[in-house]
Amino acid sequence: MWKLKIAEGGSPWLRTLNNHVGRQVWEFDPKLGTSEELMEIEKVREEFREHRFEKKHSSDLLMRIQFAKENPRGTYLPQVKVKESEDVTEEAVTTTLRRGISYHSTIQAHDGHWPGDYGGPMFLLPGLVITLSITGALNAVLSKEHQQEMCRYLYNHQNQDGGWGLHIEGPSTMFGTALNYVTLRLLGEGADDGQGSMEKGRKWILDRGGATAITSWGKMWLSVLGAFEWSGNNPLPPEIWLCPYLLPFHPGFYLIIHYFYINFFVFLFLN
Repeated sequence: MWKLKIAEGGSPWLRTLNNHVGRQVWEFDPKLGTSEELMEIEKVREEFREHRFEKKHSSDLLMRIQFAKENPRGTYLPQVKVKESEDVTEEAVTTTLRRGISYHSTIQAHDGHWPGDYGGPMFLLPGLVITLSITGALNAVLSKEHQQEMCRYLYNHQNQDGGWGLHIEGPSTMFGTALNYVTLRLLGEGADDGQGSMEKGRKWILDRGGATAITSWGKMWLSVLGAFEWSGNNPLPPEIWLCPYLLPFHPGFYLIIHYFYINFFVFLFLN
C-alpha cells in the first residue's frame, strides 16, 4: 500500500538545509494496509478509471484517504441544502462553515501545511524515464511498484482518441502522444498491452504522419534516446543565452512571462 511521507529524508545522498520542509514522497510498503483498506483503494481507482474522461484530475484521492484516517473529523455534520424559495438561516451558514473547517483540517499534514499533487503536465515524466533508461538506472531508481503506477497514470490520462495532450485536460498532440507512448514502452509495456490503449496510441501517431511530426523539444528527447537522428533537429545556438532576457527569442523569456502571470493572479486572489 502507498503512503505519502511528509518532510522526511531517507537517503544519505539527499541533503537539506530546512529538514526537508515541503518535500512529499510516495513510498510503497507491501505490509501496510488491511484487506478492507486495500479494497477501498482499489474501489477508488476503479471509479476514477471509469469516469476519467468526465473528471480528469484525481483530486489526490489516495492522499485524502490516508489523511482521513490520520486526522479523524470527529462529529459528522450533515450537508445543508437550501432551496431557492427558502431563507438562509444562521444555523445553516454555521453548519456549512463547520463542515468546511472540519474537511480542511482533515487534509492538513502533520507539520501544518496542505500537500497537493503537481498533476497536469504530461511532458515531464517522459524526460525522467528516458534519462533513467539511457543511463541504465531505470530499475535501480524506480521500483516495480513505481513503474506500475506510472503506467497506470499514463493510461488514465490517455484521451478517448488514443493520444495524449500537453497536459491532462488538453487535446491530443504529437508531442504528448509520441513521448508518452515511448515512455510506456520503456516502462515495460508491450505493443499490444493496456487493453488496446497501446494500439490506439500507436495508431494516433501513424495516422498523423508518425513521430517525425513531433515538436523540436520532442525530437531532442527522441534523439537522446537514439530513436531519432540528431540531424533532424533544428540547431539552438547556446549564444542566445547571452542576450537580454526580455527578447522574445531568449529561452528564459517565457519563464518571465509565466511567473508574471502567476504572481499577477495570486495578487488578484489575495486582494
